[in-house]
Amino acid sequence: METWVLPALLGLGLAAASGFRTFLPLLMLSGAAHFELLGIDLNSSFDWVGSTGALVALAIATVVELLADLIPVVDNVLSVVGNVTRPIAAVIAAGAVFASLDPSTAAIAGLIIGAPTALAISGAQTSLRGASTVGTAGVANPVISVLEDIVSFVLSLIAMLLPILVPVLLGLLIWGVWRLTTRFRRKPSPA
Repeated sequence: METWVLPALLGLGLAAASGFRTFLPLLMLSGAAHFELLGIDLNSSFDWVGSTGALVALAIATVVELLADLIPVVDNVLSVVGNVTRPIAAVIAAGAVFASLDPSTAAIAGLIIGAPTALAISGAQTSLRGASTVGTAGVANPVISVLEDIVSFVLSLIAMLLPILVPVLLGLLIWGVWRLTTRFRRKPSPA
C-alpha cells in the first residue's frame, strides 16, 4: 500500500504546488533528492531530477520565474504560459516520486496525478490573477504573486514532510482561491 499511497500524496502535493510555480516544487524535489533529505527517493528514470546540473538549472529558472512574476503585464503572460508549463512540471514531479515502480508505470502515475492537478490549480490561479488585474488595476498582483510563492513553497515542503496532510491542504486551498476570486469579481453596489 505504501508503494502507491504516500508517493501519490507526495506527487499530488508537488503537482498542486506546480500549479502555482513551474520550477519551485521541482527545485525543492531536486534539492531533497540531490542532498538525500527527507527520505525522498526518485524513480530510476527520473534520477536526472536530482543531478547537480538539474539543481543548478532549476535554481536559476526558479529565481527568474519568481522575479518575473512581480513585473506587471509579465505576471499575466507567465500565468497564461504556466497553463502549459506547470502541468508538464507536475507530471515530472509526480512521476519521479514513485521510486518503487517501473519507469513506465511511474510516468503514467505522474501523468494521471500531475497534469490534471496542476492544470486545475493553474487555471484557478489564472482566473484569480485576471480578477485581481481587473478588480484592482493590477495593484494587488505583486501581493498575490508573493502569496502564491509562499503557498507553492509551503505546499511542497508539507508534501515532502507529511504527505498525509496534502488532501486537507488542497481542500483549504481550493476554498481560499474560490473566496479570493469571488471577492475580486464582486461588483461594487450602486450608490
